[in-house]
Amino acid sequence: MTVSTHGLRLKSGSHMLRSSVELLSSMRFSISLLTVICIASVIGTVLKQQEPISNYVNQFGPFWAQVFGAVGLYTVYSAWWFMLILAFLVVSTSLCISRNTPKILADLNQLKENIREQSLKAFAHRAEGALAEPPELAARRIGQTLVQGGWRVKLQQRTAPAGDGWMVAAKAGAANKLGYIAAHSAIVLVCVGGLLDGDLVVRAQMWLNNKSIYTGGGLIADVPARHRLSEHNPTFRANLLVAEGTQSGTAILNQPGGVLLQDLPFSVELKKFIVEYYSTGMPKLFASEIVIHDKETGEKIPARVEVNHPARHKGIEIYQSSFDDGGSSVTLKAVPMAASAQPASKAFEIQGTIGGSSSLTNGTEKMTLEFTALRVINVENFGDSGKLGAVVDVRKVDLRQAIDSRLGAANKTRENKALRNVGPSVTYKLRDASGQAREFHNYMLPVKMDDAQASPSLFLLGVRETPAEPFQYLRIPADEQGRMDGFLRLRRALADPAQRERAVQRYVRQAIAADRPDLAAQLVASASRALALFAGPDQTTGPAAGRPLAGLQAISDFMEANVPEGERNRAGEVLVRILNGVLFELAQLTREENGLAPLPRDERTQAFMAQAVLSLSDAHHYPAPMAFELKDFTQVQASVFQVARAPGKNIVYLGCALLILGIFAMLYVRERRLWVWLAPAGGPADDAGVKKGPESDAGSIATMAMSTNRQTMDGDKEFEMLKTKLLQVPR
Repeated sequence: MTVSTHGLRLKSGSHMLRSSVELLSSMRFSISLLTVICIASVIGTVLKQQEPISNYVNQFGPFWAQVFGAVGLYTVYSAWWFMLILAFLVVSTSLCISRNTPKILADLNQLKENIREQSLKAFAHRAEGALAEPPELAARRIGQTLVQGGWRVKLQQRTAPAGDGWMVAAKAGAANKLGYIAAHSAIVLVCVGGLLDGDLVVRAQMWLNNKSIYTGGGLIADVPARHRLSEHNPTFRANLLVAEGTQSGTAILNQPGGVLLQDLPFSVELKKFIVEYYSTGMPKLFASEIVIHDKETGEKIPARVEVNHPARHKGIEIYQSSFDDGGSSVTLKAVPMAASAQPASKAFEIQGTIGGSSSLTNGTEKMTLEFTALRVINVENFGDSGKLGAVVDVRKVDLRQAIDSRLGAANKTRENKALRNVGPSVTYKLRDASGQAREFHNYMLPVKMDDAQASPSLFLLGVRETPAEPFQYLRIPADEQGRMDGFLRLRRALADPAQRERAVQRYVRQAIAADRPDLAAQLVASASRALALFAGPDQTTGPAAGRPLAGLQAISDFMEANVPEGERNRAGEVLVRILNGVLFELAQLTREENGLAPLPRDERTQAFMAQAVLSLSDAHHYPAPMAFELKDFTQVQASVFQVARAPGKNIVYLGCALLILGIFAMLYVRERRLWVWLAPAGGPADDAGVKKGPESDAGSIATMAMSTNRQTMDGDKEFEMLKTKLLQVPR
């Protein structure tokens, strides 16, 4: 029996109806739908689902983000067209099964014993031989042998001119056709399970029960009932966030444009959240010690939830999905970053909770400080590729390295990794009155960027304009006490003209002898001009249009405009040497004013001043008037659970089992049919040269043939074995 790719062909009705039914029930239509579903699943796997719309706008742009959202690519598995394709696939495959199953079942019981003996000579596997037994005895012996080998056998007696002959018909490997039914039934079951566990039931409730998506904010308890689903909802998959020491009984279903609230028949209390890390900083284990509070009986059921080890209660499974911050309290110290020498510019502390916000006011300027995230562990790579100053030469062409990096696992080049935990960090946003916000990421402790003993530790202050951009860090050197105070004192002094003048005079007195007043005057002029350019214009006058404010770039622009090109290198070296010397004297003055010991003239101080010059130059580009340094925190962990009631899960499991069995049967089980025609011996010699004289009347002539659905070497070997075993013909 051959399975047809055509569909049901109606004998009545219009041409369009007959064509539609034939197409819908055809195997080619089912395969096309399955291909479309596979392509859609690839899109749903590659493209992150149910992300905030701003992430898609940053990734694809406003136009394509809107186009992709309109066709439902951000929620592929719950899109209306995906559900429609699944429904059509279920109908089409079911029609294919109903059309072919009766034929397959009928073919299972057919051994085709009525085949003509002349047809046996047309098979690829055929053999003939003479047996000493009469046809009936030979037929029963062959049939018994085949039955013992697992074949289904049927004997048929036929009347022939030379006497009664016997046809032995046998069949093995009937499970091959059953594999077709199992595999196609598995597709139907998996699709039905997907429809049951998808958003189809939730959307049906929204249509029938007048439910709508909630797009506002506020407390969960204040959300109206029209945005809530009943706890008797037959199928759902939602997220539940519970902080340590709290409990929650309302989960959230993310929907396009908003959320739906799913009331649970119980509440989950998080007693303790446990997280362990690898040396790379990746989580190795996160688990939750919870207590399930049954709302109906009041029973308290302790449980432990780990990844791939869910807890179950009243048909609802509680999975460990992720973890988050549960409202940690942080204390931030505001560090003024604007170049100002005013004494009012001083640090202050502010306390907040992750997820909350605070208002800041500076006269008429108002800003909102939003506490975004707290990370207690930050493991960074400080290997060769992560060292400060490790740049890539774009002119370099290293063919060997390029080839090695693209070969298989056995040829991978090793990267030297030096993983180190650099301590806690805080992320926050500063939002202005117009609603525009910048995101900042600051580390609590200074970070040692390389292994040199003299190099200072650096405070890393990160900033980015949009979430799609990486953070750019301002690196501030830590002083001998591990603080920013030394750098901040130097910055305030640099913004004070009087302090700059004192530092210039002090530098000139040490650099020029007293008997050379002419050189001293020239050096004072050069040092004052360099320091003024580096410090930038007064902040009250505003920046010059189109020109750099300050820093090394301002000095470079001045030299390009006033120094001939041939003399710029030598003049630049002299000017930078003067600038470093004056800044060193300025730092010494700030220490004297604060009652600190002067900096020693050693390698460590030289490295500190070199980094301080770079930091002072970059600090003018910092886009906020202040930076917030993490001073203290109290961490509160939160666990993110996925709660699911999935009635289609067992259906999908059954479908997967049938799919495995069906594919195994179709690929590894060969359907074989065997016929042996036994005719009485006698008469003249036949085509094989076997004499049929009276002396052989007690014997029989055997003609054997075998067919298989696939021509393989195993089939050839099996036929040779059967030929020797049944007909006693040597191999």
